[in-house]
Parts: sequence; C-alpha cells; structure tokens
Amino acid sequence: AGGGRMLERLRKWYYNAAGFNKLGLMRDDTLNEDEDVKEALKRLPEHLYNERVFRIKRALDLSLKHQILPKDQWVKYEEDHPYLEPYLKEVIRERQEREAWNKK
Repeated sequence: AGGGRMLERLRKWYYNAAGFNKLGLMRDDTLNEDEDVKEALKRLPEHLYNERVFRIKRALDLSLKHQILPKDQWVKYEEDHPYLEPYLKEVIRERQEREAWNKK
C-alpha cells in the first residue's frame, strides 16, 4: 500500500511538472495526432470535440503570449480524465483486426 501511494505521488508530480495543465490542457489533448488519433477524434461526440478545440486554441494563445492560466484554472491531476482513450482503443483494435485479416 505504501508503494502505491508513493507511485501515485510520483505520477501527480510528473503530471504537474509536464506543464500542459498550466495551459488548461488535458493529457489526451497532447497526444501526437497519428492516423489512429485522427480517426478517434472523428468519433468523439461533438461537445467533447468542441471542448478539446477550445482548450487547444486557448493554450496556443497563452503560449504565444508567454503566459499561463491563473493557478485556480489549471487542470488538476484528479480532474484529468482520458476522454479520447476509449475511442482510440477501439480504433487501434479495429486496425489490428484489419491487419490480421489482411495477412490471411
């Protein structure tokens, strides 16, 4: 149990050290947009996609101004949920299935 708490503290520290949360971004906003991610983005419900676009545009604006959000607006580790992950897992599973089928 003690090791689990230590690992969780390390994850939280790393999350904050990465800095994207200070721009209002979530972890899934920072994924490299390869073909799988692009396909997963197409499958997002409109409101999730719009929220992502807003966060990215705000982060770009802040970055250009060399600013960060006020601390009370930073995305907290506990609030960051993997909104894209279920769609991405599905896309990857489908791609792997297609690749396996094409090898036959």
